[in-house]
Amino acid sequence: MAEIKNYTAEDMKQENLSKNHLALVDFWATWCGPCRMIAPIVEELAGETEDVAFGKVNVDEESEAAVELGIQAIPTLILFKDGQPVDKAVGVQSKEALKAMIDRNR
Repeated sequence: MAEIKNYTAEDMKQENLSKNHLALVDFWATWCGPCRMIAPIVEELAGETEDVAFGKVNVDEESEAAVELGIQAIPTLILFKDGQPVDKAVGVQSKEALKAMIDRNR
């Protein structure tokens, strides 16, 4: 899963993540316990879902991304479709819930 540095919404339109129709981005921080809980779930899903790009943004290093996207709690997972945010999940989610989020936005 790609660690996204120097995130901007424009990056999502132009970089590799947006070249896939869908991209799921995990906004997290190293000190966040729930972020550590969901990380293996997202990694597992990434390994099973070939047509969706996956990425991570450390909100401590990329605080402007959190502000730009209105992130108020972590972990926050945002699903981008063609480079635009279309769905969001906040907090620890099951793999099934994340799959459902992807499926309803295909």
